[in-house]
Amino acid sequence: MKKSLVYLAVGMLIFTICLGSSLITNQAKAAEEYKISVVLKALNSDYWKSVKAGAEAAAEKYGVNLSVIGPNNETQVIQQINLLEDQLVKGVQGLVVAPLRPQAAKTVLEKAVSRDIAVITIDTDADFEGKTSFAGTGNFQAAEKAGKYFADILAGQGKVAIIRGAAGDYIHDQRVDGFMQGIEGTAVEVVSVQPADSSRGKAVNVMQNIIQSYPDVNAVYATNDEMALGAERALKSANQAGVKVMGFDGSPDALKSIRNGELTATVKQDSYGIGYTGVELMVKHLAGETVASEVPVPTFIIDQNNVDASIRDLTKAFSRDRLEVLFGEDVIAEVFAE
Repeated sequence: MKKSLVYLAVGMLIFTICLGSSLITNQAKAAEEYKISVVLKALNSDYWKSVKAGAEAAAEKYGVNLSVIGPNNETQVIQQINLLEDQLVKGVQGLVVAPLRPQAAKTVLEKAVSRDIAVITIDTDADFEGKTSFAGTGNFQAAEKAGKYFADILAGQGKVAIIRGAAGDYIHDQRVDGFMQGIEGTAVEVVSVQPADSSRGKAVNVMQNIIQSYPDVNAVYATNDEMALGAERALKSANQAGVKVMGFDGSPDALKSIRNGELTATVKQDSYGIGYTGVELMVKHLAGETVASEVPVPTFIIDQNNVDASIRDLTKAFSRDRLEVLFGEDVIAEVFAE
């Protein structure tokens, strides 16, 4: 009798182990079968390359089939819509999307949901029926931090020019409105708000025009780093020393400029974390887990005080060799020796 009980216990143990092993194998197999497409606003900047790196890291962790695509630049709204349409016939189970124009993308995103394709927005939210979740920066709140930072370093007064992304772009609307909220109640005056379509080259021309119209401007806030770097170039060419320039994104080029004493600051978005979180949420949703309707990714200000720590943090998205190309071998040696 005792032997029978022992044999039974051993048999149950073996069965449980085999069942557990089978479940794990089936879960891994299911994850590998997930086909997820990430559609970004563009692939031509270090910011979006970092988002892509985060998405790919999550895909590698969970063993999913991932593609990452995007238009040529952030003005190609129709191209992004066409890319989204293409994904609907490619058998994807999930779409992770950073919409260039949320309202313009609404129809195709709702079409995806109607075909049982889960949709998660990242970086920029969109309002449409059936959305699974949103992962990204609270752009208004982050820009409000930028406004308060500027009000502080300007001692509560000064003339600021704002260079923003394309007119009508929701994310850049939020970054302007939040900044205005941040300086409210101070003597900081916004003398001009002009679009430069998120382009460094266009920002050079816009800044040159601002200098002509407002030669006494003493600060510039740009709603992405590319435009901040363009503004800084124009100011340098015009020998306008002492004008404080702040960007938004925390790109490697911006960090390099801050470390060199050129740009004053940038609002750091965790671009890597945005990409990673978007794909991770999608995998969990496809596996049947309940995910939050909104997952905020933190932001903070980078200036001379914390720029080296922020450069070290870039190793999540870029190799040491790539950082040496971006910043120079001597700079990286100094940063990592600390």
